[in-house]
Amino acid sequence: MTKEIDQFLGRSLTSTVGQPLRVAVYSRIADGIRSGVFELGSALPRETELGTALGVSRTVVREALMLLEEDGLIITRRGIGRFVADDLPRVGLEELRPIEQALSDGDDDVVVRTVSFELQSTTDFTSSKLALDPAANTWFREAVVERHGEPVAILQEHLPAGRYLSDISQELADALDAAAASSSSVLAALREQTSVVFDSAVCEITVNVVGASRGALLGLGASDPVLILTQTVTTGGTPVYLAKCIVSPRVGHLSVVQTTT
Repeated sequence: MTKEIDQFLGRSLTSTVGQPLRVAVYSRIADGIRSGVFELGSALPRETELGTALGVSRTVVREALMLLEEDGLIITRRGIGRFVADDLPRVGLEELRPIEQALSDGDDDVVVRTVSFELQSTTDFTSSKLALDPAANTWFREAVVERHGEPVAILQEHLPAGRYLSDISQELADALDAAAASSSSVLAALREQTSVVFDSAVCEITVNVVGASRGALLGLGASDPVLILTQTVTTGGTPVYLAKCIVSPRVGHLSVVQTTT
């Protein structure tokens, strides 16, 4: 490795609460690619070299490299090694795409049907993702997402309650009840009904079984597999919206599109 690359990788890794270490490694290498530390088309250091320089295990490096390749930032040439892509995907202010758009076939065929909307105490999940005091409350809305009248997903949305929301944005606090009563996700309704700018989002994707209660809402058996999307959205750098979407295998191909403005 060159001295420049060694110094770049040697800076301390930083990650937010609950963020996997592989994401921090991904971000560091991606930043190096986009800033030109790793030149387009150049060979990346070996996994062991990256792990030593970053102070992480080879497993973490391998997982980060897998994500970088999925996102088109690097390519693997079998028997040779990993290389920075010759052309990189463009980035900018990425526009959030509501979940109902991702689940849609392209027409106005998706409806979000509210099951419950209530005040809840925070859990470890909500307090860590939304950076809330454990004593705070959150608004919780659970809904079934239907496509052509068939349930294809369960959408569970969380937002801070009381002053925890109004301190972030009084406009969001004032619009929340109407957004929760809409036939769209709360996020989509708030984007349409307010002038608040949602500036960033992190989406985590996992696979699990649906379980009995969620399976009953989706018409699935308790042991059927589902895709789980967990999204955290910020405004002004502060997390304000948390959603977990449990997606039925009936959805088929799921396309998540990000556009630049």
